[in-house]
Amino acid sequence: MKLNEFEQYLNTLLKPEIIKDYCPNGLQIAGTNTVNKVVTGVTATQALIERAIEEKADALIVHHGYFWKNESYVIKGMKHKRIKALLLNDINLFGYHLPLDIHPELGNNAQLAKLFGIDITGPLETGNPQSVSLQGRLNAPTNGEDFARLISEKLERKCLHIAPNIDKPIYTVAWCSGGGQNFIELAAELGIDAFISGEISEQTTHVAREMNIHYFAAGHHATERYGAKALAEKIATDLSLDATFIDIDNPA
Repeated sequence: MKLNEFEQYLNTLLKPEIIKDYCPNGLQIAGTNTVNKVVTGVTATQALIERAIEEKADALIVHHGYFWKNESYVIKGMKHKRIKALLLNDINLFGYHLPLDIHPELGNNAQLAKLFGIDITGPLETGNPQSVSLQGRLNAPTNGEDFARLISEKLERKCLHIAPNIDKPIYTVAWCSGGGQNFIELAAELGIDAFISGEISEQTTHVAREMNIHYFAAGHHATERYGAKALAEKIATDLSLDATFIDIDNPA
């Protein structure tokens, strides 16, 4: 498949133009003009690039790419080594950050809903169809201990559960993959029973306890694996290309 056709397919599918982001979304580093083999992953680390080289990939698609706002423009050290490896091996690098969080089918948040048995009822930010955080209802009510166990089993990573000061069952849930912990206050204000994100901040514990909402910190990487995996499966189905998701372990 020609590179420009593949790029158009991805941009049509993920619609990066509909949301303001902290990095460029789409083709970040150009390589070969023909795409036959695709690798997807969470972050464009040296380890993932080396795996893409081993797989003889023509395109690498990640959630965390390069050229973030407020980072240095200088290409040296780790950044130089990564980019040099891509260029020397003629590998195209695509990065889709928030577009791969919010996609209604392939997005990290949509995929988490499937994993945890949550029926999506809408965006957490009322009136914002591009809300990075979602809300929904569980297929069946549960308690904090059992829900923490479910999250840990599904993500294969032990999650941290901060329980509210009052014992309460969980019927409704809001969530945001990765570093979405600051949405917890909005979830609590809306009367939602539990909130899930990847990361936790010092103040998140106090919000959970004082605003009486269950909080689950499930891991930044762990909550953002599933969009890239779903994207590889979608590419293979739609385009009949060889597309593989490769997970580089990260305990964070």
